[in-house]
Amino acid sequence: MARTTSLSGFTEWLPEERLVELHVLDTLREVFERHGFGSIESRAVETIDTLLQKGEIDKEIYAVSRLQEEDGKEARLALHFDLTVPFARYVVENAGHLDFPFRRYQIQKVWRGERPQDGRFREFTQADIDLVGDGALPFRSDVEIALVMAQALEALPIGDFMLRVNNRKLSEGFYRSIGLTDTTAVLRAIDKLEKIGAQKVAEELTSTGAATPAQAQQALELAQIRATDTSFVAQVRGLLGDTAADELLEAGLAELEEVVAELNKRVPGRVTADLSIARGLDYYTGTVYETVLLGHESLGSVCSGGRYESLASKGKRSFPGVGLSIGVTRLISRILAEGGLSATRKVPAAVYVALRSDEDWGAAQDVADTLRARGLNVEVALKAEKFGKQIRHADRRGIPYVWFTDDDGAHEVKDIRSGDQFSADPASWTPPADDRLPRIVESATD
Repeated sequence: MARTTSLSGFTEWLPEERLVELHVLDTLREVFERHGFGSIESRAVETIDTLLQKGEIDKEIYAVSRLQEEDGKEARLALHFDLTVPFARYVVENAGHLDFPFRRYQIQKVWRGERPQDGRFREFTQADIDLVGDGALPFRSDVEIALVMAQALEALPIGDFMLRVNNRKLSEGFYRSIGLTDTTAVLRAIDKLEKIGAQKVAEELTSTGAATPAQAQQALELAQIRATDTSFVAQVRGLLGDTAADELLEAGLAELEEVVAELNKRVPGRVTADLSIARGLDYYTGTVYETVLLGHESLGSVCSGGRYESLASKGKRSFPGVGLSIGVTRLISRILAEGGLSATRKVPAAVYVALRSDEDWGAAQDVADTLRARGLNVEVALKAEKFGKQIRHADRRGIPYVWFTDDDGAHEVKDIRSGDQFSADPASWTPPADDRLPRIVESATD
């Protein structure tokens, strides 16, 4: 990760880094499918009008056009900046072919014109899961989506993490209760709290007229509430004092209380109610989530999302949903930079078939095919060289076993880590399970 690239913000992994990425993606896929989520892939481009409907990120959108394109002949296209907005379009267009509630996972590249920095890229991979209903979606979906994602993250050797959960109804209802009317502006300002600090948030709220100094202080006091259990309910009520609670606040409190209580039961120690979480995008309407790696909070959220009631609609038909998204590239970049994960070898091959002479190449391929038919990954030398040189080549690539065939047709395998060499039959020999494929380890020093 210390390498420089010719285009900033665009990653190109080395083979051993790509193995780590594949391990992460395969692990996520397995957990998602275990919970009944099916895979989809949407197109890489959307119309610019579609992308601009949700949220204010027009400065980050990459437009797409042909070099010889004639103005006005075709819809203006752009690369998608996330997977949620394209998913909304996908649901509307394919509603007649989908079974609801629809469980979807999607692992794809997205593009965003951000300023490249630690953990932020212009091209990156996201892994999303969503539960979508037709007309209605039970609130317990908010709990299930977080549970699935927590179990997916637990399956990765990434260290401790925390799901930080809030509810937009709670925040907006509180703001209404204290007399604020432009709740969207307040949410957007609070969403900047970790980036710019409480003083600047208060200045933004008061300078724009969104809140009085007293109201800004109350909004910031709400954002300071943290609880790993449901005690946040009493803390919020304590902030209001004798002020009557807005109905939206009561709904948000009840929903967040249910999420925190259920997650504490099923994934204990993985959730905290954090009332500073706002999520800047406009389409979130209820539960909102952000996830941080403990000890790496400066990286920001590696997994975020929330509930949306009106992201997808067609006429009078609406498709409410709840989803979470992992920034896979952000996660992997930090893991690789700090040696948190590494592959035991650079390549998938477990066996390197050496050549005594160039004429033996066909026979070596026969040996390799026999091993491959039994599920082993095998590489065959391209030319005959001194055995020491062939062994060093295998060692540099991390291939643990070198296969030799004697003049009399007998076979031997050398474990180049221990130096042990023993007779073997390609029709029956099998290495230990850890050697069959590159093993992803928790630390580069393991």
